[in-house]
Amino acid sequence: MIRAAIIGLGRWGRSLVTSVQGQSDDIRFVAAHTRTRASAEDFCRDQRVVLVDRYEQILADPNVDAVVLATPHSRHEQQILAAAAAGKHIHVEKPITLDRNSADAAVDAAYKAGVTLAVGYCRRFHPSVVGIRSRLADGLLGNVVSMVAQHTTSTGQFIAPDNWRAAPEEAPGGALTAVGVHSLDHMIEFAGRVRDVRCVTARHIPGPSDDTTTVMLHFESGATGVLFCSVATATNFAFTLYGSKGLAEISKPTLQTFRFVPTSDVAPSGPVTAPPDQVSEHTGFDMLNAELTAFARTIRDGTPYPVPIADVLHGMAVFDAIVRAGKSGKIETVAN
Repeated sequence: MIRAAIIGLGRWGRSLVTSVQGQSDDIRFVAAHTRTRASAEDFCRDQRVVLVDRYEQILADPNVDAVVLATPHSRHEQQILAAAAAGKHIHVEKPITLDRNSADAAVDAAYKAGVTLAVGYCRRFHPSVVGIRSRLADGLLGNVVSMVAQHTTSTGQFIAPDNWRAAPEEAPGGALTAVGVHSLDHMIEFAGRVRDVRCVTARHIPGPSDDTTTVMLHFESGATGVLFCSVATATNFAFTLYGSKGLAEISKPTLQTFRFVPTSDVAPSGPVTAPPDQVSEHTGFDMLNAELTAFARTIRDGTPYPVPIADVLHGMAVFDAIVRAGKSGKIETVAN
């Protein structure tokens, strides 16, 4: 059993704790630290988690094997460096940091310390995403032609102006930072390295940061991608991969609906119709439990964490290019 400490007890940090506490044979939370202690005391008592005043206390505790960082993005680098120096394994929420240089520093520190560093792209574990992955591996989708993603939430209107999530420095890519990085991660997994990007950001609700982002991506393989993300409209998720032999689609905010449609194998004799589609429903899947279980098993068994660090680092290079493109209005090349 891996003994973990949660750092940050906002909405997401609490969700991470409740996803495994008392429900996992692989990992449990034994300690916690947050900036707002008073608001977390009842939660920690209910979850039987020891709440401490300083992050350094967590790092010095021999009964803690790993830290789970659900903290402001701008703090990730220094918190990862400190945890690595203390010999603690690290699970950090996406994005790993806010630029490629700091991500490189964090990864290098974990590698040199010999500790696991896992990044929380929890959607990779969902059965619908596995459905795309398996059909690509089996050749049923053929080569990737293009991908179209939509990831939106209505959360922007509920974020207080003084909340860290509202700060422009915590969301340099607009809604990309909050939600869009998940779809970007899927695109990188399925189509490989990105060559260049174009980006437009906008602000549709009152607040200090842009809340809506649209990105066009050109991959080294020749595939293309379009990513629309926003925290200023109704909640939705849709991801479609168009392949040379068919398409695969994930839909609904919970990713529960998966659809596969093969290409036609005969020429149309009348109106163009598609072959029968294959639809499956995956309800109630706990992505947070799945990612934390994988993290614990990586520590215990030495099995590779399912989100490769190489993909994470390339994603940060793409992130940098998207931020530049949003400011320049030009096509920006992704750095190697």
